[in-house]
Amino acid sequence: MLLQSLISGEIIKKTYNTEKDLFMDSFFIGFFVNAFLILIFCRIPIMTPSGWISAGILGTILWGSLAWQGWASVVIYLVLGSIVTKIGYRYKSKIGIAEKRGGKRGPENVWGSAATGLFFAIMISLNMSNINLLKIGFAASFAAKLADTFGSEIGKRFGTNTYLITSLKSVKKGTEGAVSVEGTIASFVGSILMGSVMFLLGIINSKSKLLLVSAAGFIATICESFIGAKFQKKFNLSNEFVNSIQTSISSFFAIMSIFLFFKDI
Repeated sequence: MLLQSLISGEIIKKTYNTEKDLFMDSFFIGFFVNAFLILIFCRIPIMTPSGWISAGILGTILWGSLAWQGWASVVIYLVLGSIVTKIGYRYKSKIGIAEKRGGKRGPENVWGSAATGLFFAIMISLNMSNINLLKIGFAASFAAKLADTFGSEIGKRFGTNTYLITSLKSVKKGTEGAVSVEGTIASFVGSILMGSVMFLLGIINSKSKLLLVSAAGFIATICESFIGAKFQKKFNLSNEFVNSIQTSISSFFAIMSIFLFFKDI
């Protein structure tokens, strides 16, 4: 009888009278999971105290909107980004181009990186538009952000020659809009890696879309370098604002490509 009830959904119907109850419960689960994990791992020096709070809020929303898969994808992004930031940190710090606060992420980093993805997650939870299309936008935003982090951190440490993307003039490492061969390759790897994570977690549902998301992330990172070189200093744009533009470009490119090249979304 218990098995028959589970299969027919009677137990679920009794437990959750409406979809809203189930929806709200997923947010409560997300809140407790995030609170528990942050309590355990908050001593690891990858975030400031306010950064951990922001990560908890973000994680709760992601769990409620995209279940554990959406939450896990961003946790993996954070871990990979933190690891690559620590590579060669002593050298980068010595020449004055290391991330501030010993590489710890603050709230501005959390929201600057995740704003676009969070928008798509909320749209998914509200059942707005085509869900698969929104998931493509979500995945592409984080593919772009990991590509940016990989390219920046690897380029600053291992880049042999650094050039301004708009003029190809040789510039110092850490210059806004500067690119290197090593950093560009790392960006490409980072985008494919994040796209693969999204595919393995079932957020994107085909290898062709994995390639599309990876390409979108990489192209958006090139665009971000151009924006950094041409407009960031001129208009006093913060890195976080530029990051939001970059991730939005990636999502837009991925979604438009789906419309143009895919019959079955």
